[in-house]
Amino acid sequence: MKIIKTIIFYFLSALMLIGCGNLEKKEIKKESENPDSYVLVQDWPKLPEDLVLGNPTGLGIDSENNIMVFHRASSVWQEPMPEDKIQEPTILILDKQTGEVLKSWGADLFIMPHGLEVDKENNIWVTDVALHQIFKFSPEGNLLLTLGEPKVPGNDPEHFNLPTDVAVTDNGSFYVSDGYGNSRVIKFSKNGTYLFEWGKYGDAEGEFNIPHGIDLDKNGNVYVADRENNRIQKFDAEGNFIAVWQNKITEQLYSLVIDQNKDHLFAIDYMTINDTIVKGSDIFRFNLDMNPQIQFGRTGLYNGPISRYHDIIVDDDGSIYVGDILGNKVQKFQLKKSK
Repeated sequence: MKIIKTIIFYFLSALMLIGCGNLEKKEIKKESENPDSYVLVQDWPKLPEDLVLGNPTGLGIDSENNIMVFHRASSVWQEPMPEDKIQEPTILILDKQTGEVLKSWGADLFIMPHGLEVDKENNIWVTDVALHQIFKFSPEGNLLLTLGEPKVPGNDPEHFNLPTDVAVTDNGSFYVSDGYGNSRVIKFSKNGTYLFEWGKYGDAEGEFNIPHGIDLDKNGNVYVADRENNRIQKFDAEGNFIAVWQNKITEQLYSLVIDQNKDHLFAIDYMTINDTIVKGSDIFRFNLDMNPQIQFGRTGLYNGPISRYHDIIVDDDGSIYVGDILGNKVQKFQLKKSK
């Protein structure tokens, strides 16, 4: 009888171990599921054959989810800056689905295009680093506001030095990242009145080495792509430092954007080795506390050409658009849910 009981005990114990092993395997499988991934959309956009797309340095998106591209056409970066304005259209409006050009304008207005922002009223804001100016246009392309003195750099409330980007609040006030020549962020009222500024050259909290891109979250917090410091700095609406995310791999962090629908922060970097071997860019996704979630591009999960991303935006569907100044193209990535 004791032998039978012993056999039954070991038999039941074995069954329990087998059952527990199966549960453990299921749990591991569940935890190892792939996160959401982004897939490069091939043959997008569909540009006319006679259109020469220059460096696409600024991207924006309007309320209809049309994609705005600010590009340099036949002009190229050089120092000293060119003197003549670009004769071709420099602003393209693309259909987000087909990538076809819906409208183009901006000829004979700019010398060296850089940043582009679209506000909630579909006004288009751009910066020109050669003119040292910021411009605000209506959706139809009519000039509404100009800041800065053409071709005159400075660091006072009326002058800029190679300004890089603009971020507009819901009430129409706006921030300017200024930029290559000045290491500061400036806030203006809706009508362009100087309010305050912060920042200087350096790598401490609140200091910058080329504030290159800027955006705002729903709470009015300000995120700055501190390019040569290779980091993202987060501030409140008054310019008080909140947090920093330091990219420890590459040399430059170019730009960023907030996905207001999902409260995600996206950013782009660029990597070379010894300034000669081009490794390319990565795209990062964070939450608004700047905790990394996804990274792809140069480091993997990407089947496109080596790229140097200069700006990034996200549409209402969560698709990502990046401007590549190495291949002079705009790329679109669609979100693909894991099965």
